Amino acid sequence: MFDASKIRVINDFPTPGIKFYDITTLLNDGEEYHKVLDDMIAVAREAKPDVIVALESRGFFFGPVLAYELGIPFVPVRKAGKLPHKTYKETYNLEYGTATVEMHIDAMQENRRVLIVDDVLATGGSMNAAVKLVEHFHPADITLLFLMELNALKGRKKLGKYQVHSLMQI
Repeated sequence: MFDASKIRVINDFPTPGIKFYDITTLLNDGEEYHKVLDDMIAVAREAKPDVIVALESRGFFFGPVLAYELGIPFVPVRKAGKLPHKTYKETYNLEYGTATVEMHIDAMQENRRVLIVDDVLATGGSMNAAVKLVEHFHPADITLLFLMELNALKGRKKLGKYQVHSLMQI
């Protein structure tokens, strides 16, 4: 288990009333970052995915490393307008507005076991949007992996039918 004190909490960012969990302090500690990656790799090995999907932007600190370690493809879920080819799009609610994410329409093959990775499970909106994008490919299985989960925001309920792993719950 990694040291949770390595994550800096910033109040009122990006808007008043929001607590932002800044993981750059964790990433700046090589030993703790290594522990996190080892723990995520263990979960990934257990899930036996055929493909790793991660959400822009902070999921990109973990997803490509997992894909590399397992020797499987990596698929990015990007913010609207960042992918150059035809995409599927999903819009979701944030605690402080809305956002849209996209995935290329040819990002993966059908009937694959998919592990979707992100840093924080808050309300579940962004992960739910990523799941909807992956569902276009009729996956055999979807497993979800987070660095941390904010229990008070009840995001897990929105993702109820999928197996959810979080390395730390706050």
